[in-house]
Amino acid sequence: MIETMRDLVAEELSQPVDPRVKVMAGAIAGEYGKAARAVLFYGSCLREKQLDGLMLDFYLIVSTYREAYGRSWLAAANRLIPPNVFLFRDGTLAAKYAVLSEADFHRLNGPETRNVSVWARFAQPSRLVWAADEQARARAVDAIARSVPTLLGAALPSAKPSDDPLDLWRHAFALTYSAELRAERKARSGSVVDADPDRYLRFTPCGLAAAAASDESWARRRVEGKLMSVARLAKASATFTGGADYIAWKINRHAGTNIVLKPWQRRFPLLAAISLLPRLLRSGAVR
Repeated sequence: MIETMRDLVAEELSQPVDPRVKVMAGAIAGEYGKAARAVLFYGSCLREKQLDGLMLDFYLIVSTYREAYGRSWLAAANRLIPPNVFLFRDGTLAAKYAVLSEADFHRLNGPETRNVSVWARFAQPSRLVWAADEQARARAVDAIARSVPTLLGAALPSAKPSDDPLDLWRHAFALTYSAELRAERKARSGSVVDADPDRYLRFTPCGLAAAAASDESWARRRVEGKLMSVARLAKASATFTGGADYIAWKINRHAGTNIVLKPWQRRFPLLAAISLLPRLLRSGAVR
């Protein structure tokens, strides 16, 4: 039986997770009532199978921003600079979750957008840990099935010939990491692949079969991506309680730095980020 990309994604999304992840996902969805459509778990906690002491990563998919936020300014912010990001605590665990509408989630997983943020993340493993109904589940699978062909198609034109399919994946993630402000070492993009090489090998044939080589300039993606990262950071300063501490923790964890925030930096996270950015760029802690 020949597997399709949708088959592979549906199987991966349904794999079990720590029960605490499902509880937290349900609690996040509960904050949005009927607007909540799906909650996806992804990132380093999923790769490392470790939750305690770390920040879990979720995407909350909603029907529309208007239904999710009502008349709040957050609806316009989410539409203009997606996604909105919020902090969530449940017992001893902490998480950040990003909010996207079903329409934006589908669009941002596909080749029609130069922004790498969503399709680069969902070309990696994720789990569908909460869904409102079967239609919501199917739409999440359909959207995520677009991510791998988009990633590989974007990387193909600049990839060097290799007998190892994993080299293409490593090259692809290196490109996407370069198109965002990232607090990770250069080897981080390769370690994502090396954490589960069999998974990436399994996804390669279907991904390549559906990929269309992109002629988009990576130089343009890098400029736009880093500017978008700054815009999201500015927006998060208004939506993400404790954002400055989280940013410092993430940089210290991934870049091996020892940033200690001053009281004023906690009170004014956007100014803190602006004040820290030049030093972090010079040191290579953020790229």
